[in-house]
Amino acid sequence: MAPREVDPKRTRKALRMVRKLAARSAQAAATAAASVDDPATAEPASPDEAADYSEWERTFLTEVETRLETYGSAFANLAKGRPDEALSTLQAQKLREIAAKAAGKPARAGLKTRKPLRARAPMRSGGPRSAAARDDDQDQED
Repeated sequence: MAPREVDPKRTRKALRMVRKLAARSAQAAATAAASVDDPATAEPASPDEAADYSEWERTFLTEVETRLETYGSAFANLAKGRPDEALSTLQAQKLREIAAKAAGKPARAGLKTRKPLRARAPMRSGGPRSAAARDDDQDQED
């Protein structure tokens, strides 16, 4: 089986995004190891500078980066994404979620249970009527 043709621009774009997110993770680890406060100003470090990722997210970023560098694509099963893309659909979605977490945006809410639909109240006999029905009533009165 011949290797799949992946658009090199898309591979570079995915690598750039993964490396940017990984750099934020490394920055967070260095900040946590050094101190919580900035020694020059004695102020707490801002959350915008670094993101605190879970162990799974750090592993995900390093594995995706390795696959992109080695193969030019991070997935092999074509049922999981387009052939010319560097990331599968779910990988791209996870990277967007990690990027949102790094930016400090709230996590996307999961599925919520909806309130059950209420039965509509029956129409009253003196309820709203159409304009044609009102015109017919006026013609009969005249």
